[in-house]
Amino acid sequence: MSIFTGVPSRDDGVPPGDDGVPPGDDGVPPGNASVPAGDDGKRRAGRRVAGWVITVVAGLLVLFALVTPNQIDRMSPVAFIRLPVEAILAVALSLVLPRRTRQVAAVLAGVILGLLTIMKIADMGFYSVLVRPSDPVLDWTYLADGVEFLNSSMGRVGAIGVVIAVGAAAVALPILMALSVLRLTNLVARRSRRLTGAIAALAVVWVGCSMLGVQIDHGQSLASSSAATFAYDKVQQVGKGLHDQRAFAAEVKVDAFRATPGDRLLTGLRGKDVMFTFIESYGRSAIEDPAMAPQVDAVLAAGTQRLSAAGYTARSGFLTSSTAGGGSWLAHSTLLSGLWINNQQRYTNLVTTDRFTLNGAFRRAHWRTVAVMPGLTRAWPEGSFYGDDKIYGEKDLDYHGPSFAWATMPDQFALAAFQRLERANPDHAPVMAEIALVSSHAPWAPIPSMVDWNKVGNGSIFNGMPEAGEKAGVVWRDASRVRTEYRRSVEYSLNALITYVEKYGDKNLVLVFLGDHQPAPIVTGTDAGRDVPITIVAQDPAVLDRISGWGWTPGLKPDPKAPVWQMSAFRDRFLTAFGPQGN
Repeated sequence: MSIFTGVPSRDDGVPPGDDGVPPGDDGVPPGNASVPAGDDGKRRAGRRVAGWVITVVAGLLVLFALVTPNQIDRMSPVAFIRLPVEAILAVALSLVLPRRTRQVAAVLAGVILGLLTIMKIADMGFYSVLVRPSDPVLDWTYLADGVEFLNSSMGRVGAIGVVIAVGAAAVALPILMALSVLRLTNLVARRSRRLTGAIAALAVVWVGCSMLGVQIDHGQSLASSSAATFAYDKVQQVGKGLHDQRAFAAEVKVDAFRATPGDRLLTGLRGKDVMFTFIESYGRSAIEDPAMAPQVDAVLAAGTQRLSAAGYTARSGFLTSSTAGGGSWLAHSTLLSGLWINNQQRYTNLVTTDRFTLNGAFRRAHWRTVAVMPGLTRAWPEGSFYGDDKIYGEKDLDYHGPSFAWATMPDQFALAAFQRLERANPDHAPVMAEIALVSSHAPWAPIPSMVDWNKVGNGSIFNGMPEAGEKAGVVWRDASRVRTEYRRSVEYSLNALITYVEKYGDKNLVLVFLGDHQPAPIVTGTDAGRDVPITIVAQDPAVLDRISGWGWTPGLKPDPKAPVWQMSAFRDRFLTAFGPQGN
């Protein structure tokens, strides 16, 4: 008989204490034990209290791992009032497995549960920024970008601190979860007779709730199997990735323009300088969300009038981006390749092929092709895939001013540098440029101010602006301020483009500008979609005559009912419209 209420301490024939949990240290005080007076009694009482606390914390940690959602917006106190089937099965196994097998299984289950919890936390981050779950195989490439973003937003010391904290948590969580599961299963084994009936009753309740579809907050089922479902989905994700790899290889081979000779490409744009300009995070929400649209639309309306006065016309529509919240390179490659590049695996596979891109089409038709990438701060070997004659990274643009959080330089300087390097000579060959503007990149603070184009120089004129602007760390304490600064950054980028055309445009300039993706859900909410505006601006009326059949809206702002195409459809439509058979 045991001191634990006079019943056998366990049913597996192992005396108390052999499992590494001393009697009374599992949070259950001995029923018949006498507590000696004095210091020894106080120490025992303290150990019992500590045992209770540790057991409760272990239980809460395991419950959190089993039932916590993988999206922040689905988390609430009610979400944790669920009955996880995984816990019921674990208790049932603990009642029947031999001691050694039970302990090994407990440790293994705890480690797996810890890893699943890390994946859930990763999903929370990905849904909050990229509006999708994380991929355990493909998303490791985002680590470097994440560290770079932290470094630009928080400084080197802050970024190092976050990286160390995250690394320590990633190591500690599986260990803590294994210890927690081990402690709880040992407790179950010590109370096997009491728990047998209780676990059978809980199993009946779980089945009943599952059959009746009893739900709680956010439509989540009271009878939970979320941990098992989550693990299954992650395994399936890997399998889907392998299947998609084969499907994508077949898609790459289908290309109506691959063998088109240069003299039959882009005949409707001969002699034109064509700028494909991506505005970072310029999404449909910027021009339609009531909290932001009035100010952004005013910029577009004023820009339409000013450009019209200068002899330009414009047409606008929508494209559905292959990404949201980030991953600009996925959108760039989707537009330029005519393929749907919505994950890193597709991108990695794409850049190893000889897929015909818009850049390649212009080059085959004897344009000089360049890429202006102010956010490019390190080697970019995959850039060779596009076949540009020149790629201008941060160092190549010769900027001598301050950075603005993530943005290495203001958009106005990047455009001025492009003008200086490629278009200043009146006798320059026609150029096609892919330009990535970065001033509207998160964290959207501080934001540069426009200066006289004649005074841009080497960029030193921007000195002092970051210190005088909003601080990212302050802005991000308040979601409404984040939205405001996002909106202001888009206004700045649009003004930079519009005034560039006013200053440097001529009859041979054709500007195609678009958003790469919607901003993060902190700005748009979780149901904003992935549409981005796209606009073509030209002085030569023959250019826009070519796209008269597209149904796009006159001006710099697309009508809410304007056509919406997948971004991957643009390449073929553009090459068709401006080819020999175009309108």
